[in-house]
Amino acid sequence: MNDAKLYNIIRAPRVSEKTARLQEVSNQYVFEVATDATKADIKQAIEKLFAVKVEAVNVVNVKGKNKAFKFRMGRRPDSRKAYVTLAEGQSIDVMATA
Repeated sequence: MNDAKLYNIIRAPRVSEKTARLQEVSNQYVFEVATDATKADIKQAIEKLFAVKVEAVNVVNVKGKNKAFKFRMGRRPDSRKAYVTLAEGQSIDVMATA
């Protein structure tokens, strides 16, 4: 898999209080990923981009919300989050890559 495809799969890290707690407690990192990416694609992309060993990948599909803007209804796009569990002793500096 080439680097361009890797960067299309992994869009951005999700940084929040919840993700910071997950990093400390269970060594899990959360990434915004492409909606058509599979767990195997995500695992391979994380391992190549960050040079770490991935133990598990859990994926959540997030439905876009309906929002009003100047008397018109619009819809935010659907997205997909990946919860990536790393092997013991492995870590990713999310703030450096954000």
